[in-house]
Amino acid sequence: MSRIRIGIDTGGTFTDVVAVDEQTGELAVTKTPSTPHDPAVGFMTGVHKVLGDLGLAGDAVTAVSHGTTVATNKLLEGKVENLGFVTTEGYEFMLEIARQSVPDGYGNSYFWVKPDRIVPAHRVKTVPGRLAVDGSEIRPFDEDAAVAVARWFRDQGINTLGVCFLHSYTDDSHELRMRDVLAREHPAAIVSISSEVLREYREYERSVTTLVDAAVKPNIRRYVENIAGHLRTLDAARAVPFYVMKSNGGVLSADEVVHQPITTVLSGPAAGALGAAVVAERAGFAQVVTCDGGGTSTDVTVVIDGHPALTTEGHVGAYPSKIPMIDVVTVGAGGGSIAWISPEGTLKVGPQSAGADPGPICYGKGGEDPTITDAHAVLGRIPPHLLGGEVPLEVDLADRGIRDLAGRLGLGFEACATGVLEISAWNQANALRQVTVNRGLDVRDFTLVTFGGSGSLLACRLVDILGLQGVLVPLNPGNLSAYGLLTVDVRNDYVQTAVSRQSALDPAQVQCVLDDLTAKADAALAREGFDPADRQFVRTADLRYYGQAYEVRVDVPDGPVTDELVAAVADRFHDEHKALYDYDFRGDARQEVEWVNLRVTGIGPIRKPELREITAGKGAEAARTGSRKVWFDDDWVETPTYDRARLGAGDEVTGPAVFEEFSSTVPLHPGFSARVDGYGNLVIGRAT
Repeated sequence: MSRIRIGIDTGGTFTDVVAVDEQTGELAVTKTPSTPHDPAVGFMTGVHKVLGDLGLAGDAVTAVSHGTTVATNKLLEGKVENLGFVTTEGYEFMLEIARQSVPDGYGNSYFWVKPDRIVPAHRVKTVPGRLAVDGSEIRPFDEDAAVAVARWFRDQGINTLGVCFLHSYTDDSHELRMRDVLAREHPAAIVSISSEVLREYREYERSVTTLVDAAVKPNIRRYVENIAGHLRTLDAARAVPFYVMKSNGGVLSADEVVHQPITTVLSGPAAGALGAAVVAERAGFAQVVTCDGGGTSTDVTVVIDGHPALTTEGHVGAYPSKIPMIDVVTVGAGGGSIAWISPEGTLKVGPQSAGADPGPICYGKGGEDPTITDAHAVLGRIPPHLLGGEVPLEVDLADRGIRDLAGRLGLGFEACATGVLEISAWNQANALRQVTVNRGLDVRDFTLVTFGGSGSLLACRLVDILGLQGVLVPLNPGNLSAYGLLTVDVRNDYVQTAVSRQSALDPAQVQCVLDDLTAKADAALAREGFDPADRQFVRTADLRYYGQAYEVRVDVPDGPVTDELVAAVADRFHDEHKALYDYDFRGDARQEVEWVNLRVTGIGPIRKPELREITAGKGAEAARTGSRKVWFDDDWVETPTYDRARLGAGDEVTGPAVFEEFSSTVPLHPGFSARVDGYGNLVIGRAT
């Protein structure tokens, strides 16, 4: 009997599904429209669809891994309600003060209005009691005041609370006592405390991270329980193991996720980056930037030597989040992004999206606003249907919508549609610059990996804009995020702030902190069912030059922490600082290295599907399906179309051409060529 594992990525427009046969390694892929009113409906439709394609029953499923941002959409949109905050007396305006930085240097405006705080001032309460920076108690915790605060939140009906006391990352006793008081006086409250969410200094970021965790807890719990309940219908004899993707590039069991909900935000983009990393490394590309185009947005990141870039300086919507996450930049340039006219009369695209319902005009579901997908449809860049004919497109409706927009702008029809795509391409290019040029990397040294339903549609234009090495388009690119869910391990991250200058650093104390973090990671892996021999641990540290405001993360080698190991870590820091900023202070006694945070990541390895080589092709003409007129380079061009599934290794095509498959489309512009490599990837570059 076949046994399969399933990866499911729920996006704004489509739910993507990949199943792998654990014995043969064969993959099966499918897509189904997402169901925003109840994502579980689209989720289970995808499960049953892939089972039907394989002729299997529910008892064949050994595990399901899931990536989604659906449960946190309200948070990402800045819609957080009924959330309260408890902090140290005298710090009640911490959220209002925040940081002095202004996003994007005011952008194109002379004014910037600070956004609403995640918790308004009237729902912030304080409790007397104070810890010093070393964790010693300056003033005792005032339990009577804590009781009064708990009762106030109870009486106001505020049932979701975040607790962050000053310096609680060094000693959690005051926060634990506050949680006990809340449990006793306000048992209906869902509570997150900072010493469990993020044991790291910087009070504002730690507070907001804790509040984000609290804010998403109810949604995550309901969402996960809903999905898990549906999965129980697959096999009456057992509960199908259910994993949820985390932002750090790992997965976690659904039972554990409800205790760490903030770790799941932006999990869908993380899965795509991991899938792209696997494909690019196997294809022999060491430096790539990824472009994951969906229905609502495009997500981009950097992958070097098979490892996506990580950050702890990310944001969840408008809110800073210090949790480890793959360094993804998101731009509102998905297939459903709406083209509109600004008050100044100029053409704009996104970030508003038509989503899955009603979707682009060409979906024929009542959409009235022209989108990027509509522009591609009227220019012939995509076929008159999606998903192999399952979703027919009403191109005539899109035509009328684009013509109406063109008339209001005073543009020609083709110029308007091309303008929509050009703005979208530049939006994506600017996002790619953010993860490369803004990080000290030369974007011209990178190959672009495109995936997602809309990710490859502007690939050739991005090569021109950015001077990229070329493009790699994986097999089944529209389902790569779902495939990525099957390639990742269970991961848990633990951090402890331990600030010390290098000259005063005590190796024994560093060893003690690392041992404590490793013990926590080990216990988490044990709860996930991993044998001791299979558990892996990675140690890192955040270092900086004394006086700097931000740190650089470097590896801490295995083994006892000695003076020699400490010196080796400092050497790595100098190297990384040089690579990032083009200078270092190695050997300068006036610029001492300072250690800030110690980190341990626990890893539980999961069996991964292997990429398989494909058979040699019989020539691209064997895959040709016909031709149609496509608008390229200011003219309509009769363009051959190809069924990508029928291309084999070694087949080559010179543009113009359009490659079509179940989950995606790749327009090949004039002046470009594409060849199929041994794993079925399309490798695109400038024609020679």
